[in-house]
Amino acid sequence: MRIDLPEGYELDDDRGRVDRDAVHAFVGGVSYWAKGRQREVMDELIDTAARVVGVYTTDGAQVGFSRAVSDRHTTSYLADVYVLPEHRGRGLGVELVRFSVEEGELARTRWYLHTADAHDLYRKFGFAPADEKALERQRR
Repeated sequence: MRIDLPEGYELDDDRGRVDRDAVHAFVGGVSYWAKGRQREVMDELIDTAARVVGVYTTDGAQVGFSRAVSDRHTTSYLADVYVLPEHRGRGLGVELVRFSVEEGELARTRWYLHTADAHDLYRKFGFAPADEKALERQRR
């Protein structure tokens, strides 16, 4: 599904449209959460994701991305969310998260994510700190 946004941007959940070079350059090369991630791993994560969403300019350049991991019935996890710094401040991150979690077949699932930033953005969509029922196994 493709959605036009102001200022000539668009959202699209067509997996075939994802610019894997652009996504890997940011996620594996710049992001604080996955810097150093191998390209083969990023490709597999895109291939096996329940949903991917891209943010694109009218000339087709990819400037944002998110992916969802899900059992498709009860639980979904939002991952690898970004908008390139030079395109921030236009509401693209808000629209990317909204489209990712509130549109499509996964909208009815319970969503989770881990992030060190943009808490105000995610709060707009009901994300809040976990309560006493949530446990997380730490890497060893």
